[in-house]
Amino acid sequence: MASSSSSSFSLLFPFFLILFSCLISVSSSRRSLIDRPLPKNLPRSGFRFSLKHVDSGKNLTKIQKIQRGINRGFHRLNRLGAVAVLAVASNPDDTNNIKAPTHGGSGEFLMELSIGNPAVKYSAIFDTGSDLIWTQCKPCTECFDQPTPIFDPEKSSSYSKVGCSSGLCNALPRSNCNQDNDACEYLYTYGDYSSTSGFLATETFTFEEGNSIHGIGFGCGVENEGDGFSQGSGLVGLGRGPLSLISQLKETKFSYCLTSIGDSEASSSLFIGSLASNIVNKTGASLDGEVTKTMSLLRNPNQPSFYYLELQGITVGGKRLSVEKSNFELTENGTGGMIIDSGTTITFLEESAFKELKEEFTSRMSLPVDDSGSTGLDLCFKLPNVEMDIAVPKLIFHFKGADLELPGENYMVADSSTSLLCLAMGSSNRMSIFGNVQQQNFNVLHDLEKETVSFVPTECGKL
Repeated sequence: MASSSSSSFSLLFPFFLILFSCLISVSSSRRSLIDRPLPKNLPRSGFRFSLKHVDSGKNLTKIQKIQRGINRGFHRLNRLGAVAVLAVASNPDDTNNIKAPTHGGSGEFLMELSIGNPAVKYSAIFDTGSDLIWTQCKPCTECFDQPTPIFDPEKSSSYSKVGCSSGLCNALPRSNCNQDNDACEYLYTYGDYSSTSGFLATETFTFEEGNSIHGIGFGCGVENEGDGFSQGSGLVGLGRGPLSLISQLKETKFSYCLTSIGDSEASSSLFIGSLASNIVNKTGASLDGEVTKTMSLLRNPNQPSFYYLELQGITVGGKRLSVEKSNFELTENGTGGMIIDSGTTITFLEESAFKELKEEFTSRMSLPVDDSGSTGLDLCFKLPNVEMDIAVPKLIFHFKGADLELPGENYMVADSSTSLLCLAMGSSNRMSIFGNVQQQNFNVLHDLEKETVSFVPTECGKL
């Protein structure tokens, strides 16, 4: 039997089953939109969206999905890191500085919604690391291929360009006024210099269950270039800035519940408004319950859209790593720290912290290390060809306010084709990111009023 500081796996090759034992326990907007009227037709109970992984329906194994996510994750990590670094380097008073990016872009999950009147359906990337809601629009001078028709604003009776003096226009980090028609033009650039530009406008957006909301501000992009956007037909930002969907709806709570990356049948979910906390009660859990872990959110004045967590330490097995707390801290100049992000697949830790975690993890495993690098993950072990119990160390993240112990499937991934068992984490020389594999089968509730995030163990596929 495994010790209390480890988790057990039962493996049978070539077709193995992993069983977990009970032993596992730069978006710097210039001003807010406080004076902007609330969009019309808001339902009292909030909203629910189904989320689809960008690689769903592609007949990929769990490890293949993670590998593809890692490739996207490196680009996103560089983007997010560059956002924070450039936000520090940029002078906020220099309105001619176009190199100050706004957010990371790209992502891992798609949400379905409709735009305009009559409503036109499209899929957009759901992204907690960004603010702006945008989609490609006709006439497109430079656009990427997208899975749905490009939105034509001339065919919508509810489309309206935003004036240069509006609160929405003033909330942009960079804008230009088209004097001919008093139209607000926007430019969003990213850490890798991908970009979207066009007109800021308002439209009617229709969500699931037919909820139509009028007057939502969005970017109507006519010139869009760069990598990472083509999974969908635009983005829906759920960051902390004034242009995000959450801020425009003037909601203070949202949650998402992500199914296992290996689950090709069940759907993940996003909840906005009172429904976000109500869904916790419906599952029989409680935000004050023992299994719910609630931790504080930090703010970064240089990059206010990101959701920063205060990570204070990590335990592997029964040992708390000797990594200095400062390795995880958000510095005074706005660099470093850890964000929680829906659009990054695996967790990336600051280099020295990951090195120590990797060494401690290796010392506690009874399996030989695989040095082939075939999976793209930093740490893998060779699995035996016979059925046996394999103990893996417990993994606990110590955040300010709560200690979060992860289920084994949230950090270990096995591949039958290569007989490898891998740690689903990596190293970063910029900020740290708490990725979505580590968040799967938790209802992750963001409370923007209390500035907390709660992890509620949930079978997300059954919501």
